[in-house]
Amino acid sequence: MKFKHGLVLASVLLALAGCKSDDDPESGKLALAITDAPVDGAEAVVVEFTGIEVQGPGERLNFDFDTPKTIDLLQLTGDESLELLPETTVNAGQYQWIRLKVNANQGVTDSYIDIDGARYSLYVPSGAQTGLKLNRPFTVAAGGITDFTIDFDLRKSVHEPQNGSGDYFLRPTLRIVDNLEVGHINGLVDENLLNAEGCSETSGVYLFAGYDAETDDIDANEPEPITTTTVEMNTDGLYEYEIGFVQAGDYTLAFTCEAANDNPETDDTINFSVTQNVTVTVDETATVDF
Repeated sequence: MKFKHGLVLASVLLALAGCKSDDDPESGKLALAITDAPVDGAEAVVVEFTGIEVQGPGERLNFDFDTPKTIDLLQLTGDESLELLPETTVNAGQYQWIRLKVNANQGVTDSYIDIDGARYSLYVPSGAQTGLKLNRPFTVAAGGITDFTIDFDLRKSVHEPQNGSGDYFLRPTLRIVDNLEVGHINGLVDENLLNAEGCSETSGVYLFAGYDAETDDIDANEPEPITTTTVEMNTDGLYEYEIGFVQAGDYTLAFTCEAANDNPETDDTINFSVTQNVTVTVDETATVDF
C-alpha cells in the first residue's frame, strides 16, 4: 500500500547559539525530506533517526529530535516523501555536508529489516558514531529556501549477512536532490514482459543518465544506474512502476525481468529487454510505458 504522508517530524531542537530571526537579511531557510527507491523481498526496512547535523559557514549545526523517529522507508517509494526537517531558519552561506544521525547498532533491532515474517537487525557500520553523511556542498541563499529530498536507494544499500553474522548491513547509497529542480516518472509494463523465459520473481526499471545510455547491473562500477524501482501490480490489476524526485534532464529507462538476480556486491549479468529515452521536466510527471 502507498500512504500519502502529511506527517512532520516535529519537536526538533536547534542547538545553535544566537540564531538568526526569520526576517534577518543574512539568514535563509533549510528543509529536508526523505524518500526511498524500493528493494524486493522485504516487508519493512525501518531506520531509527535521532537527528540531523550540517556543516555551515563557520559553524556546525545540530538538529536533535526529542525522541528517535522510527521510519519505514518502504512506505516512501515513488513520489512519496516524509519531511525530516521542517523549514528552519539558518545562516545564509555555503554548507559543506549533511549528516543523518541514526541508531543502527549491531545485534540490536533499533533499525531492522523484516523478511518472510522474520526480523533482522539492520546494521550501519560506525552508524552510531558517524551517521549517514552526504558530502555535497550547497548554498542557503539569504532570504531564500533550500529544500532537499534525500533518496535511500535500498536495492543498492541493503546487503545480506556476512561471516556468520545475523545482521543485515545498510551501506547507504544516498541521492540528494533539490526539490525546485525535480520531476517524476511513471508508466505501465506489459504483463508479457514479466513472464518471459528466464525471468526472476522481481522485475524492475533502472534509470541511467543521458539518452541511449549504456546499461548495466548495480555493482558500484560504471555505468551505474542513478536509481531503480520495482514493478508492482496496482489496484486495477495492471503492472506499473514509479520513480520520484528525478533531477530535470535527459535519461534512459531500462526494463529487466531479472531484477531479483542483481546482487549489489557482485558483477551480475542482467538482461535489459527494453530501453526507452525520457526527458524529465521540473514539477511534471513523464509517463513511459513498456
